[in-house]
Amino acid sequence: MQEKKAETGNKNAKKANLLDHSSIKHILDESVSEIVKSRGYVEDVRMSNVRLLIGTIIIVIALVAQFYKKKFPENRDFLIGCIRGQNNDNLFCPIFNGVLQLIIYTKEKNAILFTYPRAGSVTSTGLVVSSKLPRFSDLYTLTIASADPKSISAGKPVELTKSVTQWFTKEGVLVEGLFWKDVEALINDYAAEPKKKK
Repeated sequence: MQEKKAETGNKNAKKANLLDHSSIKHILDESVSEIVKSRGYVEDVRMSNVRLLIGTIIIVIALVAQFYKKKFPENRDFLIGCIRGQNNDNLFCPIFNGVLQLIIYTKEKNAILFTYPRAGSVTSTGLVVSSKLPRFSDLYTLTIASADPKSISAGKPVELTKSVTQWFTKEGVLVEGLFWKDVEALINDYAAEPKKKK
């Protein structure tokens, strides 16, 4: 009977390949999202929807370029315009790609989760949760900041940097209790920060 319970516990355990930093970061980021959502924050997917819309427009432009009514030698200018933006009439693809990269670079950065404010909360801003796990490093940095840092109700960003070896067993299983405790403490630190005065 105890063997079955142990097997059930192992099936739900989150396991990472300890030699692959992307696998480790992915599991930690997923867990952070679960923890933040369990604290009453609702995910804000507007930024993802904008990115999906721009990506869809880029795909439609690429399909038009692929299935253009003229064959290759005649549609050369149109194809060049779609790919490189040299023809002034067909700058759509490079422009939309540039806008997409600008959004990723300026807005998202290392963000793994955007949230709305908690229901019943006095603050009018949600959270931006971001993380970093540099290549060839074991230091995972988790940052919680306001979605609108210029708002009066925005708290100061808080940060946690710890070695991932403290949250994983030798077999690569995430010790969720320890990780959960650290992330919740960080969320509490953010909530406890004194608000900016203007």
